[in-house]
Amino acid sequence: MKEKVTIYDIAKALNITAATVSRALNNNPKISEATKTLVMETAKKMNYEQNRFALALKSGKSHNVGVIVPFINRNFFSSIIRGIEEELYPKGYHVIICQTHEDAKKEEETVQNLLNAQVDGILMSVSKTTQQVRHFKKILKSNTPLVFFDRIKEMDGVSTVTINDFQGGYMATKHLIDVGCTRIAHATVDLALPIYKHRFEGYKQALEDHDIAYNDDYLITTKSDIDAGEKAIKKLLKLKNAPDAIFSASDYAALGAIQQLNVLGIKVPDDFAVVGFSNEPFTQFMELSMSTVDQSPVEMGKTAARVFLEQMKEPNLKIMKKVELSPELIVRKSSSKLTANNKQI
Repeated sequence: MKEKVTIYDIAKALNITAATVSRALNNNPKISEATKTLVMETAKKMNYEQNRFALALKSGKSHNVGVIVPFINRNFFSSIIRGIEEELYPKGYHVIICQTHEDAKKEEETVQNLLNAQVDGILMSVSKTTQQVRHFKKILKSNTPLVFFDRIKEMDGVSTVTINDFQGGYMATKHLIDVGCTRIAHATVDLALPIYKHRFEGYKQALEDHDIAYNDDYLITTKSDIDAGEKAIKKLLKLKNAPDAIFSASDYAALGAIQQLNVLGIKVPDDFAVVGFSNEPFTQFMELSMSTVDQSPVEMGKTAARVFLEQMKEPNLKIMKKVELSPELIVRKSSSKLTANNKQI
């Protein structure tokens, strides 16, 4: 195996000291521009690669940022990562992407690995199984900027970027009321998580504001997947006074609901209206396009990155920002009954 080129090899080739090569590679003002150019050109010809870890130890900055998400293969999280990269890459940062698979233990290990790698910051969405915050405190103790997005833990010294989930839940439910639905069910994922709790609270408030009594039978907890949505609808339709609509906190569960309604011969939206949450790409390409709440994930990623950059500019200041983006209701065919003025896509 061919050995890596070192600064000593470059120094030997140019008949100068290794110290001069090191200073030239690091743009030291004591080294002439002619020498810097000669060293850089020689290093390129010899395929020399600087040791990033060594540079990080020397400068205190690695120009690497860790991004932790529950799943990479969900459009919502991959779009957030895209936003983060689009904002950070032009500033000279590289993104290290990690996923937890909703495993709290893996999340702790991932945080430790990123700290060991000397990352300049960690941007993350918390796993739904995470209860302890000791690994987050470890990040803060190391003076590494930490920014939560979407799923968060309320902690002193930690900035957060979220959308107004309460508003999203309210808008979705009010829309169903506006199109004539009066028995509206809600499918949630986990009310222990703030994002789902706030969507549920928005749903309840919309019912109250329109004089519709909340029915605990219409609240169903389900996983964020298609099979779970199918099972949820089966259960709801067995009720003596079955619902005529559902607002799902997950597009995937909403898709399962629509598929099961079709199997049962229940017409959507004429007999049963459906609204999801997240605006996954499939929602607009279905034969019966799905109404949903858009979370602006790319903008969420960009905003989280900007908050991190602000913290890097003032490392000695304890900057803590709470940024809340506004959701957008997108009305499509799955809930467009009785509508005359709604925008439909």
